[in-house]
Formats: sequence, structure tokens, C-alpha cells
Amino acid sequence: MSIVVFSHSDCLDHIPDEQHPECPARIAAINDQLIRSGMDFVLVRKDASDAPLEAIYRAHTKEHVDFVFAQIPEYDHEWIDPDTLVTAGSKAGGVKAAGAAINAVDDVLTTYNKQAFCAVRPPGHHATRDKAMGFCLFNNVAIAAYHALETHGLERVAIVDFDVHHGNGTEDIVQGDERILFCSSFQQAFYPFTGEDTSADNVHNVPLPAGCKGPQWQEAVSQQWFKALEDFAPQLILISAGFDGHAEDDMSQFLLKEEDYHWISLKLKEIADNHCDGRIVSTLEGGYNLSALGRSVVAHLKGLL
Repeated sequence: MSIVVFSHSDCLDHIPDEQHPECPARIAAINDQLIRSGMDFVLVRKDASDAPLEAIYRAHTKEHVDFVFAQIPEYDHEWIDPDTLVTAGSKAGGVKAAGAAINAVDDVLTTYNKQAFCAVRPPGHHATRDKAMGFCLFNNVAIAAYHALETHGLERVAIVDFDVHHGNGTEDIVQGDERILFCSSFQQAFYPFTGEDTSADNVHNVPLPAGCKGPQWQEAVSQQWFKALEDFAPQLILISAGFDGHAEDDMSQFLLKEEDYHWISLKLKEIADNHCDGRIVSTLEGGYNLSALGRSVVAHLKGLL
């Protein structure tokens, strides 16, 4: 058994200023820890291709896509909002990040490979249908979900988001679509300050307080996600894999550890084995302490195996 890892050097060319936490070194930290862990022998590495525009348009308005592309500067960088910027390499990086998620869906649905991980940036889960925000330009996991539904003809796709920030962009895009079940856990009263008053039937949000530790998080998501996932019986599970809830990551006040990411990965693998022949696609979201990020990704992938 192996995991396919999709990435591309273009994802390193989206280069914010030196103080920005969402930096190219995140990918290097992941690769370093994967090599150090000895996991390379169970990983199949593939280059991502560009996401076709028609695939991006399934999750975003044409106006949004045109706006992002129009902001790309020839040199230096351009701020879209106080958190989110684009640089000369952001167009290439953005379409490769979304493309990786599409490639991964194609791979797990059409080959003997059953699990894939997208080591890509910029991340995506804050990008709404018509707005870039929270370091995110295009919503990679939502693009992947609609690709699975529209191109491969699936009827039920689950998205599980365990980033410490609410996946507001994903929720904005998929809420009300009965073909998609969206499960998100996050720190309450925290950026982007959404998710606590959701009423859509296909959305299961788990807001938790600052200081949340592993046992509390595990109990909450067990109670609020697992039965919903089992009842939904997904044909594919997509993961927005954010590791910024780690105790060593100063982007939040959660106190999760590598073993928590290993645990949730094991649980999702069990559900995937029960309902969708083990098919899982995971794509990188947050995680900004480089050491904790790399170690957490290793734990995540070991759980998927």
C-alpha cells in the first residue's frame, strides 16, 4: 500500500514577504520530515498539473478568478487584503495547488492508489465563491469535490476540515448542496469569526474553546462527525488538512499533538474503508510552526496508511 503525494515546484514560487507565515519553507519542512521518517518507500511522488479554468469555475465565479489573475504583479507583491497577497508566481502556484487536488481525485478514482496527499500552497479553505482571503486564493478542496461529482459522476462526497480556523470558504461554496457533507472543527471566536451559527443541513461544525486539548477535541468530533459520515456513506473523502492547531503553533490557542492528527486520520481511513474502498484525498491547509507541521504531516500520512 502507498500514498501518492502530489506537488509542484510552482507552489514554491508564491513568495510572500519575509514576515508572512504562509511561506515556501512549509513544503520543505514537510519533505524533510517525510525523508527523516523513512516513509519515502511508501510514497509515490507525482507532479501536479494546472487546474483547468472550467474546474475552478465550478467553485468560484469567473469574476473572482479574473480578479485574482489581474492582481498578479510583475515584480514584488500585491496585497488583496491585510492577510492575503499575490506575487509574480502566485498564478502558477494557485492553479497548480488546485490542479494537484484534481489530479489526486483522478488518481484515487481510476488507479489502484487509494490515498493521496497534496503538498501544495497557497492553501484554499478560506477562499469563498467570490473572494480570496486568509492566505487563500482558490478553494482547492471544493474544486476537487465538484470535479469528483461532475467529472466522475459521484453522488456523495464528504469534506472533513480539521484546520484550527473555520473553513468558511468551503462552507460558503458547498452549503445546501446535498451531494456534499462538510465537517469542520475550529477554535471558536477566532479568525475568520464564522461557523457558529450555521444552519445548513449538510454542514457539521464543531467550534471549541481556546486551550482545547486532544481528548476534548477527539470527543467532540467523535460525537458530531462520525455518525453523520457513516449515515452519509461517502463515495470519496476529502480532507482539508490544517495542522495549525498544534500546541507548538502560535497561530492559535489549541493544544493538539501529532498523535491527535494520527488518530483522526485513522478514524477517517476506517470510514473510507467501510464506504468508499478506502479512497481519500488530503490537501494541505494551515500549519506554520515548521517542525510541528512536518511531524504532524508524517503522523497524518501514517494514519492514512
